[in-house]
Amino acid sequence: MDVREWVVQDFSAGYKSLCLQECDLPEPGPGEVRLKVEAFALNWGDMDLMEDRYTFSFEQLPARVGMEAAGIVDKLGPGVEDVELGSRYCTLPYYYYNKGASADYITIAPAYLTKAPDGLSAVESASIWMQYLTAYFPLVAVSAIGPNTNLLVSAATSTAGSAALEIGRICGANVVGTSRSDHNSRYLHDAGATAVCISSQADFTEQLRQASGGRGFDVVFDAVGGSVMREYAQVLARDSRIYFYGFLEGDFPEVPFIEMLGANASFHPYSLFNYVENRALCEQGKAFVYDHIQRGTLRPNIDKVFPMTGFIEAWDYMRSSRTSHGKVLIKNDL
Repeated sequence: MDVREWVVQDFSAGYKSLCLQECDLPEPGPGEVRLKVEAFALNWGDMDLMEDRYTFSFEQLPARVGMEAAGIVDKLGPGVEDVELGSRYCTLPYYYYNKGASADYITIAPAYLTKAPDGLSAVESASIWMQYLTAYFPLVAVSAIGPNTNLLVSAATSTAGSAALEIGRICGANVVGTSRSDHNSRYLHDAGATAVCISSQADFTEQLRQASGGRGFDVVFDAVGGSVMREYAQVLARDSRIYFYGFLEGDFPEVPFIEMLGANASFHPYSLFNYVENRALCEQGKAFVYDHIQRGTLRPNIDKVFPMTGFIEAWDYMRSSRTSHGKVLIKNDL
């Protein structure tokens, strides 16, 4: 059987060094299952890994990336129970070292698998867990946002950002999204924003103040830092909390200590992986997503799907100035 995997070969070239190569069909070891991958998603964390800018790093190259996939369990390793052979499962977003999802087959521990939601295609099933769990844990499990919460979401057109808007809407919060361009306003309102503030405009800080009703923001879900953080730091509510989870401006932010002291605010560097490792919290997050997918209050948003051979082109598209929004995925043609 011809089995393929995408591997990155050179940190300095990043995704441009990706190579589709043949590999051996993996055999699940004790406590593992084998997944025949039907679809896998592109995520910015993979880009950071390929450029060696992530919290983690590959010990050696070439290495296989990919944190989010859906597929059919086709073989069980010794000692595996409670996994249904022949059923569709999804990988939970996590750092899988050199055993990522960008391949025809992967082996994985059942603790990092979850059943695909009923009624979703393979592509849809591979599109939901990274974005919704990323937003769920800080907003619901930790901060318990509700009708009295002013929630600010930076870079709200990102998949995790739009997931935060949806979850904020479900919880009844006053949800404010930021974007660099006002042409995204309609999309953000449809996703759940009660107001949209444009970070490229001179009155951005005043927009934020008005959108918070003059009270400031209780919770900030921030993937940007930098210039956006300097502005919203002036509009923090008492005892507010900043969840910082991305580096869209390229560097670690300068934490606004003076403004945070005045608001008695907390700065929380946040990684989804820490919560996936917590079995009790992970089960709560999965239950929330399953419930709201079934209700239709959370729904997959697919931007574009590429074939297995189009992985580099898919990354080119991810890096482009897109006018559409949603997940970019690879559909396997094996």
